[in-house]
Amino acid sequence: MTAVKLADFIKAYDVRGLVPEQLSEPVVRAIGSAFAQVVVAPAEATAIVVGHDMRPSSPTLARAFAEGVAAHGIDVTLIGLCSTDGLYYASGALDVPGAMFTASHNPAQYNGIKLCRAGARPVGQDSGLAEIRDLAQWTLDRGEVHGLTGGGRTGTITERDLLDDYAAFLRGLVDLRGGRPLKVVVDAGNGMGGHTVPAVLGGGDLPLEIVPLYFELDGTFPNHEANPLEPENLRDLQAAVVEHGADIGLAFDGDADRCFVVDERGEPVSPSAVTALVATREVAKAVAAGADPSDVAIVYNVISSRAVPEIVAETGARTVRTRVGHSFIKAQMAEHDAAFGGEHSAHYYFRDFWFADTGMLAAMHVLAALGEQDAPLSQLMSDFARYPASGEINSTVADQQAATARVRDWAATQGEITADELDGLTLTREADPMWWLNVRASNTEPLLRLNVEAADGETMERVRDAALAAIRSEQA
Repeated sequence: MTAVKLADFIKAYDVRGLVPEQLSEPVVRAIGSAFAQVVVAPAEATAIVVGHDMRPSSPTLARAFAEGVAAHGIDVTLIGLCSTDGLYYASGALDVPGAMFTASHNPAQYNGIKLCRAGARPVGQDSGLAEIRDLAQWTLDRGEVHGLTGGGRTGTITERDLLDDYAAFLRGLVDLRGGRPLKVVVDAGNGMGGHTVPAVLGGGDLPLEIVPLYFELDGTFPNHEANPLEPENLRDLQAAVVEHGADIGLAFDGDADRCFVVDERGEPVSPSAVTALVATREVAKAVAAGADPSDVAIVYNVISSRAVPEIVAETGARTVRTRVGHSFIKAQMAEHDAAFGGEHSAHYYFRDFWFADTGMLAAMHVLAALGEQDAPLSQLMSDFARYPASGEINSTVADQQAATARVRDWAATQGEITADELDGLTLTREADPMWWLNVRASNTEPLLRLNVEAADGETMERVRDAALAAIRSEQA
């Protein structure tokens, strides 16, 4: 019996583990075999696509996974280095299931797998990942991983580079050629943005001057963690934007599926403001194609700014509010045939991209909007950032339910409050001054996550501090 326990590192949405202690060639070969049996064969698919990031372990693990799939007579196309949205493009364009080897911004000793069905539809715990985990564990425990066979022909494993096709597809969705010249600093964080940005935003036909930061592919992340959600990882970009007198700064995470924006002053732009901006552009695009505004849906999650539904409503379109997390967003996107969806974590989802997330396409929308007018980015985005917000604040608490109850009790002293529990607890005061807060428990750690937004900065700080005091109180 194997000592590896897949349940330790196959989580709700993806696979993320240490190499080689958890993720080794035999383990990923077994996962590939299970993927073929649980996802590929029942869909009567005859081929899949596999991509990988810049981590030293990624090429070897990707090929071992391919061998596990091919043992069941399924053909595999290895597309090599790509961003996660590049893999989604391949799955959508080729209409086949896919696997992406990446651990995003995790340290170098980690790797992982993101799986999808044909058309980039996600595979999560409730849509096949648990069955894949259990079948792969059974295979490993029986010691059969080296002799995997589907009982018939072995599928072929071939290689194909789709980077240029991916770039051409995105350029076909947002035309950047007609805008004013822009100087753009891009921090790739030694991740896959260093591979994709030159292909998509480079070239002499676009009015963009790209100033590259950390474009060298290096899975050890020698300059800073490739996670722009953490403010310290934006500091180099902020300084470079000011130093170069740039119009905008873009920061990508390790697998380049998320993109963060910095304005010409070096100030971060809220992902909620980016969501609102891109939403208005996608609504306008749908209306130009003949849609009635009321038939256009935009998806946002519970911790997005209330400016998002307000601004979307002003376009005449409708909004769908959902839980935090890509599986919930993608499910709502598909159910409502939504044109666009955004999360405050800087994941952006597009109907034109198989309802999958692509930070690159969101960045292109921001570049296009900036290039279509003469104002600086800070002025352009001021229309989409209406309310001061706390950002997400984490607190370690032993009893999450008790801490949440204390927040509810405090809010009850603040006048008429409405509550909903779509995702954690959201409390809203509509009276002047308006504010809302959300507290959500982490699924994996003893943490409560607090988000607060208000009509003015003073109110936001007051509500934030009171909610934190309630969360962190030692009272039972």
